[in-house]
Amino acid sequence: MKIVNALSRDIEGGVLKVGDPVPPESALMGRFDVSRGTARRAIGVLREWGLIETTWGRGSRVIAVGRTDQATGDE
Repeated sequence: MKIVNALSRDIEGGVLKVGDPVPPESALMGRFDVSRGTARRAIGVLREWGLIETTWGRGSRVIAVGRTDQATGDE
């Protein structure tokens, strides 16, 4: 999952810090050349790992640095 891996690296490496906004789905779509569904699934995985939280109308923000699970693949 290239989106998940890239964003989790950014979080763990300090590029994205606790409290920082996560790029919106539209930005992830452009950066990784993926569909909205793929971007949405990647955000969902980061949320399941406990790295980010999403608030409707406000987007997603980093809430933790260490991930609780790992994934591989090509999203």
